[in-house]
Amino acid sequence: MALDPEDQKTIEKYALQNAVKYEAVPQAKAVMGKIMGVCPHLRARVPEVSDTIADITAQMEKETPAQWEERLIALAPELLDELSVKKEPDKGLKPLPGADTGKVVMRFAPNPNGPPTIGSSRGMIVNSEYVKMYDGRFILRFDDTDPEQKRPMPEAYDWYVDDFKWLGVTPDQVVIASDRLDKYYEIAFQLIDLEKAYVCFCEGETFKSLKDKKQACPHRETSAAVNRAHFEKMLSGGFEEREAVLRIKTDIMHKDPAMRDWGAFRILKKSHPRPSVGSKYVVWPLLDFEGAIEDHLLKTTHIIRGKDLQDSEKRQKYIYDYLGWIYPKTMHWGRVRIEEFGKLSTSGIRASIEAGEYTGWDDPRLPTIRAIRRRGILADALRKFIVEMGVGETDVSISMDSLYAENRKFVDPIAHRMFFVENPVEMKIEGLGKTVAKPPLHPDNHAVTREICVDGKVFVTAEDVSAMAAGSKIRLKDLANVEIVSTTPLVAKFLDTSPESAKKSKMKIIHWAPVDGVCVTVLGPEKNSGGIGERQILTELDHVVQFERFGFCRIDAIDGDRVTAYFTHK
Repeated sequence: MALDPEDQKTIEKYALQNAVKYEAVPQAKAVMGKIMGVCPHLRARVPEVSDTIADITAQMEKETPAQWEERLIALAPELLDELSVKKEPDKGLKPLPGADTGKVVMRFAPNPNGPPTIGSSRGMIVNSEYVKMYDGRFILRFDDTDPEQKRPMPEAYDWYVDDFKWLGVTPDQVVIASDRLDKYYEIAFQLIDLEKAYVCFCEGETFKSLKDKKQACPHRETSAAVNRAHFEKMLSGGFEEREAVLRIKTDIMHKDPAMRDWGAFRILKKSHPRPSVGSKYVVWPLLDFEGAIEDHLLKTTHIIRGKDLQDSEKRQKYIYDYLGWIYPKTMHWGRVRIEEFGKLSTSGIRASIEAGEYTGWDDPRLPTIRAIRRRGILADALRKFIVEMGVGETDVSISMDSLYAENRKFVDPIAHRMFFVENPVEMKIEGLGKTVAKPPLHPDNHAVTREICVDGKVFVTAEDVSAMAAGSKIRLKDLANVEIVSTTPLVAKFLDTSPESAKKSKMKIIHWAPVDGVCVTVLGPEKNSGGIGERQILTELDHVVQFERFGFCRIDAIDGDRVTAYFTHK
């Protein structure tokens, strides 16, 4: 069966855009990928789409690039304008369409079924930054109306507020959807009275079968008075779960089945985890309905959502049209995939924590904001990283190395340098009595030093020992030049303290730790390490330091002479 003329037109314009961009007849695979992204309803009709693409490209082969451009201008001039913008994408945030200073209202609307992740931070940061740009209002809205599949965590509400505070953002308003169900019911009754919503009693598979055939539910034309009574009975608990659903009337003949009479409320007799809500309600709005109502009530002017949620906007616009509301301006962005974490989801992480695979939501192996905060990633670095990513519909695959590189710019100038020896081996130094080494706290400021007492012995790392041989000369950084006497046991002979002598002799410089140092455990995303560090580390609680030749670490806990640090990055 041939595709609708509108779908054929969509395929043609994106094929032309590709041709103009690359000055060549497009490859079928490239056009197919684009169409599957912008027209999800065609994913079940790949053969017809493929045939249409073949017909269009066959025609294009008979034309010149100038003719392609002329056709694109006639068919979809906005796609030609889009090309000129996309050729050299600017870093940072582009202007909001139709935004007026002082009038912008934006929101970030998470489901609090776990703490924010690095992926969540994109919405947190970009929305709040836009509001700053336009002197507008920023709203944190908790979409917590699914007490079953995405059951909220009571702690997560505070976690979001805390992570926003860490990012330097104070929302102008915090809204919790589960506190506002009565408002949603009021709107539902309005739609029922307008005969734009009805209570459906079909079983799920029955309704799907009817919908797929473009056939109306048998309850669709029930009167407003009867539907009002049915909905009141739903609210009072008179129906069981899955027995009744309130649906929004749309176009039952719509080409996309997802648009046809979508569900707005369902019955869930599950208590909500918030004590103030508990078992107060048995009828819960689905996300498309709740979000649509809230965006109107909160006077949201601009929405940024994933391109995979474009159908949500189409569904919600039915409500806006029925009630005479103006829909917010929308922008879409592609998915962000963090290479190191694959497809970790909030629900998946939660299950793994409960199974004991992770120590908690701040385990250094996790992509939560709580975890990267504990590791020593700074808010300024995360903000800059996210803002420079910008807003675009292209899916993005990023590595944590990119975030680490940004963070390094912020921590390197301020992090104190500390000696830490992994897998320590004791070195006896003949001829070196009691002395005090005074290495700088930071290589850019030699005037500020710390003091490390040494009395004839130090620890060095086993890795350095493996490269030593009797007779070789090395420099113990900021302490002394020595000559190795033996490696088993490890004994060295003191030569002098001159850094110039070491440089002239091209001695290898290694770091070390005092024998009266502190025991350090470093917890990292890939492995845990242990060793000995200098005692100055005890003054660095909650600070990021650089363990020389090891990496940046945040000092997380101190218990006597035992230190726990979280590995930040190299």
